[in-house]
Amino acid sequence: MVYVDTTPETDRVYTMSDASPVILSTSEPAVVARLDNGRANVIDDAAVGALTNAVDVAEEAELPLVVLGRDGIFSAGFDLKVFEQGPEATAALVLAGARLLLRLVEARIPVVIGATGHSVAMGALLLLAADYRMGADGRFKIGLNEVAAGMVLPSFATTLAEDRLSKRHILRATTMAEMYQPADARDAGYLDEVVAPDELEEATLGRAEALAGFSSAVYGATKAKVRGGLATRLQAAIEADQAAFDRGSS
Repeated sequence: MVYVDTTPETDRVYTMSDASPVILSTSEPAVVARLDNGRANVIDDAAVGALTNAVDVAEEAELPLVVLGRDGIFSAGFDLKVFEQGPEATAALVLAGARLLLRLVEARIPVVIGATGHSVAMGALLLLAADYRMGADGRFKIGLNEVAAGMVLPSFATTLAEDRLSKRHILRATTMAEMYQPADARDAGYLDEVVAPDELEEATLGRAEALAGFSSAVYGATKAKVRGGLATRLQAAIEADQAAFDRGSS
């Protein structure tokens, strides 16, 4: 299937598989990845692969990457149907998602997310990994609900949370699994800005356009300095999570 952004500014079209949950296009000056699987925008192997590919495309083009959901939902997190397949499938998906988060942190281009609605679990972690986060105002839930669902947060998740969330909220947001509406999510550190839903896409693309005006080399080098420590800690956390999964399956 070929997904085409029909705006006049578009000059690139990307061909993706029919099953892809991500529509990838270029509305200059950004590569835009629209997460839409027709359901809750859960993150499965296909979504991880498509979003990783979007980072590759944006880096090759030296353009910001914008990630959007669809009206009312950004992402409800990992696909629990995969978890039902057993520990090996669970480990594979969770670790693939963790490596995607590391990829976003290490990407030398600006990564801007427009959270179009609910952003839960892995959806909230994507916000923590991005450079700039815009959120649609409304009665949406944003946060890490793993503990409430009977799951221990993996090390890569707590590493991102400790890096990006306010110290005033870190315990509530992780151990207490507190869910936030957009204005409070901004205070906690999940979002940088909250706008009206009908203004979100334009505002997100506007932020990307402003960042596209910077020297890509200068932006990338500075981001590496600022987020390099996080990337190192995140890599170590992923390795620790891998080891924990391996012990559990032995």
